[in-house]
Amino acid sequence: MRYVGNFSWLLIAAFGLGQAPAQTDWNKPFPPHKVIGNVYFVGTEALGSFLITTPEGHVLINSDFETTVPQIRASVEKLGFRFTDIKILLGSHAHGDHMEGDALVKEFTAAKVMAMEQDVPALMKMKPGNKPHPIDRVLKDGDTVKLGGTTLVAHLTPGHTKGCTTWTLKTEENGKSYNVVILGSIGVNPGYVLVGNQDYPRIADDYVRSFKILRALPCDVFLASHGSFYGLDDKYAMLGKGGPNPFIDPQGYQAHLDRKEKEFNAKLEEQKAAKR
Repeated sequence: MRYVGNFSWLLIAAFGLGQAPAQTDWNKPFPPHKVIGNVYFVGTEALGSFLITTPEGHVLINSDFETTVPQIRASVEKLGFRFTDIKILLGSHAHGDHMEGDALVKEFTAAKVMAMEQDVPALMKMKPGNKPHPIDRVLKDGDTVKLGGTTLVAHLTPGHTKGCTTWTLKTEENGKSYNVVILGSIGVNPGYVLVGNQDYPRIADDYVRSFKILRALPCDVFLASHGSFYGLDDKYAMLGKGGPNPFIDPQGYQAHLDRKEKEFNAKLEEQKAAKR
């Protein structure tokens, strides 16, 4: 089986499940909350969606499933912001559990939808309810997205998908500046072919390159497209207990990369051995 944009593999890989759970499970509510500075979590128990607020409107990262969009909207409003103030919609990668809801978010907000160029072909096939997938700006590696004094940088970190994107920004809290990394994904899903992949010949090389890029990024605050990647449950439980902000976790970021690189290398060697 070759690599394709089948997000059911993502569901299996992310949580180690024997089969993909029902989509409603992925929409299980999780309390919206401030992460740090102008960065807020508005996703679900399983899916990482983030609101970046500015005086000139807001940026949403990851619309998730189309069925998740009403819940994201409720989370944004529970935090005291207006969903219609979202001006820009970004995504982490072209899997349905992260970007299927783009058309519905645009319908509700008229936000400009932006996506990495290498993921555009896969996104064009993502048409829930036969709605065309909107893309208002095609991004290249290193492009910046600016709104209301906040600048986000798009880092092409391919492998998981051809256009997998890791977002970085700086935010301030209590007079200090922090580097925020919102990881797309660096995991190897079940069914991914790393050796002799005719649909994605460079997949293994792209993973190797992406690990190098990710390790070089300055990171104070580690976030990601799935809460399980950065320990959402435990960190949220620590909020409000009077200690340091648990989301400031550069060691956790590097530890996640260590685990995923070890898994990638093991899978690569396994597939190389099978080819010999």
